[in-house]
Amino acid sequence: MGDKPLAKARLARIFGAVNVGSFRIAAMIMGETETGDLVVLGSGHRASQGIKRGYVTDMKAATYAIRDAVERAEKNAGTNIQSVWIACAGAGLQSEVAKVEIEIGGRRIEEEDVEQLLIEARDMIQPDGRMVLHAQPAHYTLDGAHGVANPRGLHAERLGVDIHVMLADGAPVRNLTEAVQSAHLEVEAVVAAPLASGFACLTQEERELGVALVEIGSDVTNVSVFAAGMLLGLRAIPMGSGDITDAVASAFGIRRFQAERLKCVSGSAIASPSDHREMIPVHGPSEGAGEPAGPHARGADDKNRIARAELISVITEAQSQLTGEIGKALKELGFAGRRAGQVVLTGGGAELAGLAEFTQSALAMPVRIGRAPALTGLPEAHATPGFAGLAGLCLYAAEDPVDIRALGNRRNVGADFGAGLNPVMAAGRLFRAIREYF
Repeated sequence: MGDKPLAKARLARIFGAVNVGSFRIAAMIMGETETGDLVVLGSGHRASQGIKRGYVTDMKAATYAIRDAVERAEKNAGTNIQSVWIACAGAGLQSEVAKVEIEIGGRRIEEEDVEQLLIEARDMIQPDGRMVLHAQPAHYTLDGAHGVANPRGLHAERLGVDIHVMLADGAPVRNLTEAVQSAHLEVEAVVAAPLASGFACLTQEERELGVALVEIGSDVTNVSVFAAGMLLGLRAIPMGSGDITDAVASAFGIRRFQAERLKCVSGSAIASPSDHREMIPVHGPSEGAGEPAGPHARGADDKNRIARAELISVITEAQSQLTGEIGKALKELGFAGRRAGQVVLTGGGAELAGLAEFTQSALAMPVRIGRAPALTGLPEAHATPGFAGLAGLCLYAAEDPVDIRALGNRRNVGADFGAGLNPVMAAGRLFRAIREYF
């Protein structure tokens, strides 16, 4: 306790993040020291309310749950926050890449050329009535040659840039933003969940060479493909780990909370020979003692126990359906055959025992589980795939990537494009980055 004030005195800045999911709402407060080190000051979560398949369905309930989660994180951190970065997993996310070139005429590329290029790229963005969450320069090209990180000082006939644009449906994002604002918090930015999770789970080399990230939430599974350092495409599947829980509840005629516990405690995606001999209790230790007991499970013995083999059979059948949809999405995104590679599973649904082995066999691709990197102060309970998106959101906020919409003198950048960003701060951010990197 005595070290906390000293640690805070050394912090250059503090920022917060909120991940609004259908199963849980989680918040994290992170500090950045004067030497650039990141430390988790506090985190907290609670059961979700007012959210379904990534959309706000009850504003009052969602606002209460968000406020509660943030207050838990604030209590753990011993500090309050006024603004947060929020992740968006639903809202019809769509990823596009815009390519723009300007003539240089063989001369040396100056900083003003890079600025002009980015301004032209900004003016080419056509959201067609949709909201632009991100418009970020991924990498530059000289006369069509890719992989240029710093074009300033080089000679070229043409200077180009690839811009990663993330689109979303406006109304669901505004509902999410309003729920956070109603919880007395300002919104720094809305970040597409696959980008945030990618920051936590993927290495820079993986993002360059090509990798698929599959984030399995409770109600939505986002399948995204990264290559050349940026997110090239994504598909949202309206299925998730909650559908597997529902399959267990339906198969045994039990309550959802019982099915969730059975899945988490005794479930697996891989069967073993001893499963048929192992009988597992449907009732939890607290049921009947302060907590109302659920119904007697269908097919259970007189002690309300079921064979583990039956549970695993239901889980694997439901998981097969989800994995089949993941395979279709990867194929649609061109991540198949010789163009396939590493698949990284994350999200709460990736915590199911044996899932990596099951998915690797089903997809015939190498599969690993994605977790957040080891962060100072991160509780063990939050160092799991289910909290990777939240940690990634903090890492994204710490890096604060450049957004080209903040360039120039365009007024009301946030209103024009629905980003909710402070245009003055964002412009300062961008020109600072141009000076540092270009």
